[in-house]
Amino acid sequence: MNFIQSVDRLSQLDGSILGEPVLRAEGVDVQYGDRVVLENVAMTLHSGTLTALVGANGAGKSTLLHVLQGQLRPRGGSVYCDGDPIEECRERVVLMPQRSRIDWSFPISVRDLVDLGSMNGQSLGCCDREAALQRVGLSALAHRRLDSLSGGQQQRALLARSLVQPSRMLLLDEPCAAIDPPSRDQLLLLMRQLADAGHTLLVSSHDWGEALDSYDRVIVLDRSVLADGPPAEVRRSLKGLVNPGNHHCG
Repeated sequence: MNFIQSVDRLSQLDGSILGEPVLRAEGVDVQYGDRVVLENVAMTLHSGTLTALVGANGAGKSTLLHVLQGQLRPRGGSVYCDGDPIEECRERVVLMPQRSRIDWSFPISVRDLVDLGSMNGQSLGCCDREAALQRVGLSALAHRRLDSLSGGQQQRALLARSLVQPSRMLLLDEPCAAIDPPSRDQLLLLMRQLADAGHTLLVSSHDWGEALDSYDRVIVLDRSVLADGPPAEVRRSLKGLVNPGNHHCG
């Protein structure tokens, strides 16, 4: 059974199956000079859900993730984690950056990278280092240098680093970009398992096929939220505006 066949567990997102609210954005606006990047963005993320944030390049996905993590202060609006202003609790939300933004030539091992997510080698998250490496399937490669890994293995190493940090709220920026299909399916399965264990994951993507087939919920962003709901509902609401069979936004 492949990944897509194994995740047909949520056909509806309603009050009977949603977990507790974890992260909430209200009226978020971001502007760079004269360019409006985000406008009146509002959303609530619940525990134990795997949500896709989908949109074309330049739609504001990465900017929104940085706002949600507290790295970027919006011009207007607010973000709350467990009811507290994000400025007071940034450590509760982990942002996993795009793989393309990492210098993979830096001469450290997979184990060293995971340790960077802990404090003095002590995990503050749901896993210690060895458990995190085992969870993402990299225990046997822990001694390997980062530049010797495949793209999919590098993404799983970043995910392991996230798991030793003190958070169950994970924001992942294009984790499935530029990796082969088997590695993508493996990563999607890992994210599903984390959501099933109670983590909250918001995953940015420009791949419509991935978003509509693999997630509990899809949020479509183009500066503002265009649609938000279960994949089937989003597919119907955007019919004629996008071509999911094309698999890519834009």
